[in-house]
Amino acid sequence: AVTTFAQNFEGKIIYANTYKSKNPQMTDQQWASMMGSTQEYLIKGGNYKSIANGALVQWQLYINKDNKIYSKMSNSETAFWNDGSVQGDEVLKVELNKNVTEILGYKCDEVILTCKSGVQKYYFNAKLTVDTKLFANHKFGNWFDYLSKSNALPLKSIIETAYFNFESVATDVKTMKLDDKEFELPAGIKTDKSPY
Repeated sequence: AVTTFAQNFEGKIIYANTYKSKNPQMTDQQWASMMGSTQEYLIKGGNYKSIANGALVQWQLYINKDNKIYSKMSNSETAFWNDGSVQGDEVLKVELNKNVTEILGYKCDEVILTCKSGVQKYYFNAKLTVDTKLFANHKFGNWFDYLSKSNALPLKSIIETAYFNFESVATDVKTMKLDDKEFELPAGIKTDKSPY
């Protein structure tokens, strides 16, 4: 038998993000301005980086060899990290539905994670393949729970949190070779463990 290995996706996905506030003090628009209405997601092998246009949230960087997710906020010089092995949530039920929607011409299956924090829905196509083994220790944000069912990046996500419901939809997918330097912390930046 001939085994064909799917090429893992390397490149950039642009997402448009919308928020539905659950907090009477915050409008949908205020959440979008703070967290970012667009997001650029870069991935190469087991490392990824997410850059948002939010007033508060600037970027997140996952460095696979450290299994740390670094988050940079505008209100601090320091990038705070979370340990990837700490889930901080619990997945109670997982469902998989085939051929639910189409995004940018990709036919998408759906993974639904019913979690302690709320329901998380992801829509994906196998062409955006991820080497799931590389993320086996990335429990944070239920990422491995999702990847172990999809083995692919989401083209759309709908996430419930205590503060807002969040929807993220891909507007552009670019396969491209990325420089390893993209996935390094900026030189001289201070890092510290996240208080959250």
